[in-house]
Amino acid sequence: MKKLTIIFLTLFIILAGCSQLSSSGKNYRVGMLVETTIHDQAWGQKGYKGMQTIQEEYGVDIFYKEGVQTYAQTVNAVEDLVDQGVNVVFGHSSIYGKHFRQLHRNFPEVEFIYFNGQYSAENVTSLNFSAHAMGFFGGMVAGEMTKSDIIGLIAVFEWQPEVEGFYEGVMHQNPEAEVQISFTNSWEDRGKAHQIYNKMKTEGADVFYPAGDLFNISLINQMQKDHKYAIGYLSDQSTVAENTVLTSTVQQVDKVYNLAMERVIAEDLPNEPIYFDFKDGAISMGKYSAEVPKEFKNEMQESVEQYIETGKLPNE
Repeated sequence: MKKLTIIFLTLFIILAGCSQLSSSGKNYRVGMLVETTIHDQAWGQKGYKGMQTIQEEYGVDIFYKEGVQTYAQTVNAVEDLVDQGVNVVFGHSSIYGKHFRQLHRNFPEVEFIYFNGQYSAENVTSLNFSAHAMGFFGGMVAGEMTKSDIIGLIAVFEWQPEVEGFYEGVMHQNPEAEVQISFTNSWEDRGKAHQIYNKMKTEGADVFYPAGDLFNISLINQMQKDHKYAIGYLSDQSTVAENTVLTSTVQQVDKVYNLAMERVIAEDLPNEPIYFDFKDGAISMGKYSAEVPKEFKNEMQESVEQYIETGKLPNE
């Protein structure tokens, strides 16, 4: 999902554990490919926590390789992992969809799993977060809490489902609000993200949704200095700036890793994209700031619960 210009690392780690048996008696060893590093305090770190969850839950050996960005690097990494006995490979990014499309036939005994894509095959599965609803509920909070009726959405790419969801959530809660939307077109371009923020701030925006997890923390820290509000992204970021972060739209990546591995062991992994949402416990709203009125917190809780029960958002 993220792309940084970093040296390809061939580091991997083996964390001891007993191999998990499937119903057919198959042993599993699990590997992960990550574009950046597991120490990025962002998406890569979430993937590593997911691997740790698998190890703790199923007792399997786990491996990882960092800095895997190109197709050639992916091939080399997969070959190395297979040599170590790995037969389940998580590609912790959407880029691995096109890589696995090309190489999966060369490794018919390996289950390939990646994030945020539509390609699937006999031994390739895509895991997707249903992020539209996540963005919608974040937008409801922003629409309720803005004083200027100007809200800033700083995303990376237009295709992010949470972008449209956030806009719809703001409009549902506050039809008078204006949502300014800009894109960095790079997950790691903090400089551009801050330029967009400063422009939006100058134009009167007072609540922001920084929807890029390699720049949102630095933006939230600046928003705290500027006495602006933020909606956290991917993680519960109330600890970053408690009063600044009104709530967060949280993706429970470790939960999705666990659910996917459960289906691998049960030999129930479909050859089609899988979608995870609030009802699966894969997405949630983070802690609410004391700035958010209690009555509105209750309204939000009821709206989320209704969505889990019916699958319908408040505007449907």
